[in-house]
Amino acid sequence: MTKEDLVYVIPAGQYGKEGVLALLEQHPEIKFVSLVGVDLAGNDTDEKIPISVFFDEYDKFFNATAFQTDGSSVVLPGIATLSNARVDIKADPGVNWFVDYNDGNVDPVTGKPVGTLRIPSFLRHTTGFIDSRSILRNTIDYVGEEVLKLVKKYGIKGLSVDPDDIEKIVFTTATELEFWVKTPSQDIETRLLSASQKMQEQYWQRTHGLVRTALEQTVERLEKYGLSPEMGHKEVGGIKAQIDDSGKLIFVLEQLEVDWKYASDPVQTADNEIQARIIVREVFRENGLEVTFQAKPIHGVAGSGEHTHVGMGAILKNGKFINLFNPDDMNKSFLSAMGYGSIMGILKHYEVINPFVSSTTDSLNRLKPGFEAPVCIVTSLGGETPDTPSRNRSVLAGLIRSAENPKATRFEMRAPNPFTNTYIALALFYLAALDGVKYALGSGKTPEALLAELSKKPGEDAEYLAKSRAYRSEVDVFENFTDAERSDMFGKAPRTVWENFSALDKYPEKIDELACDAFQKRLMESFKLGALSRWALELQYRIIPENLAKVISAKQLHAEGDSNPLEIERWTKINALRTELGRDTEKSLSIFSKIKKALAADDYDTASNLMVAMSDKMDALTDLYYEYSHNAF
Repeated sequence: MTKEDLVYVIPAGQYGKEGVLALLEQHPEIKFVSLVGVDLAGNDTDEKIPISVFFDEYDKFFNATAFQTDGSSVVLPGIATLSNARVDIKADPGVNWFVDYNDGNVDPVTGKPVGTLRIPSFLRHTTGFIDSRSILRNTIDYVGEEVLKLVKKYGIKGLSVDPDDIEKIVFTTATELEFWVKTPSQDIETRLLSASQKMQEQYWQRTHGLVRTALEQTVERLEKYGLSPEMGHKEVGGIKAQIDDSGKLIFVLEQLEVDWKYASDPVQTADNEIQARIIVREVFRENGLEVTFQAKPIHGVAGSGEHTHVGMGAILKNGKFINLFNPDDMNKSFLSAMGYGSIMGILKHYEVINPFVSSTTDSLNRLKPGFEAPVCIVTSLGGETPDTPSRNRSVLAGLIRSAENPKATRFEMRAPNPFTNTYIALALFYLAALDGVKYALGSGKTPEALLAELSKKPGEDAEYLAKSRAYRSEVDVFENFTDAERSDMFGKAPRTVWENFSALDKYPEKIDELACDAFQKRLMESFKLGALSRWALELQYRIIPENLAKVISAKQLHAEGDSNPLEIERWTKINALRTELGRDTEKSLSIFSKIKKALAADDYDTASNLMVAMSDKMDALTDLYYEYSHNAF
């Protein structure tokens, strides 16, 4: 038996009921079915239903009342409560189904690993469908219908297409996946990583040993699952691995990226991403390596992003695909009115989109200057003029276009990370784009007029965008502007999860413009409640204890009478920081205790401000102790 004998994917629409069951009969190693619903936190359900149940009750799997879980199993705060906790699961027949194999459990009859058929599903409460997948599915249907109405009513300036020729609107969407890989139980020397990154020693380098094997196997397996991988490569982070006497790599710490082909269905895009994460984690585990998808697993070093590509096209009645973002002449214009409207809508509403994209402390830790991660609400169109293409990696949203490949025009959203809920993020990106398209097409403005508004300077009048802001930069926003200038021009970046979600109260009109039957305010509120609860719990029970351990470990190293004044001065500063951070005195509470007290009182404003102060002082302590410890010998 080889793995070529296994079935990895059942493509949507390729088999009917009888075809699916016949295929499964030919593969008795597939012994379980799992209905994969995705809650608002992005967690996917996983259970083991015997395959015999699937054969006997096939039709029930597509009935929303046949299978249930409860509110304690999924993150749906304010919706699935203790008094109304039932959540029903309904299988989705409109997307690909994947088979997950357990190499550690071999079927003795077939000699093949036991497989579980994972069927993406929807979650239904008494108040309706309330899961991430249904939000995106309903949003795409809604946005597609509304865009088609607008195109038929107003046309698209800058793009010569007869609206009556359009059959339907499609959304070309893709994600990329960055991650860190290391040997288990490995200590991390942050400064070695930082130095390697600054010298660009790892970016696009060859992979070696187990890392090379695992990366190649990952790309191969993505192919088997129908994800059409495009490449796997090294990213900017990492250090050179160490080799033992036998030639085996024993000290691995590298950052990698894998990419696969876009999908015209955003729901399938998000489903593919979940499957890709499973594949990456399992393949590297099989090779004895650990993988983390955290946005910022190592402070002071580049984090891991998951750039998300959004585009919009149309299928014509003759079957032809056209990209609705493209102008008639790509050498003379950047975008059609549809393209300008889409990015203007996303930028205008990003303050209230950002909380759903970056909903954790980990995600915000990544979004810091100096690490090729966006902190400003700003776009680049890929050059000062359409015929002088460039690539600005410092912006939130970058236009990707090529006259040689007009079908691929799209915007790359650079803020998402591997743990961003892609279903929710995509829903909001496209809802915001719709609002901008309403303005762009309804106003009757030419692409040139829309470009002028998008390119406005702070203080210049604008009909749709804010007068006080700028929204476009073709230069590096970190090199060319100070922190204060960036904040004035493009908005101030939130420092904590609480600050991020405060935008929902600060800009209620922007939420009103996005909320609809497809993505109701109650679902947005449920997402917010869950994220803030996790933030507060993580702050109290993970971040503070980890910081306290660092404070305690920063011990005096010099011996009394065997030191110099500089060492004593440095240690005095260090000890003062240690006390301020972690030691209560008769005069005042430590920062750690103040944060706990604020959280207990639900005073999130105070807890958030103290968290920022704590982070700054922990950075100062780390730097001071490094200098001190490398001198006190």
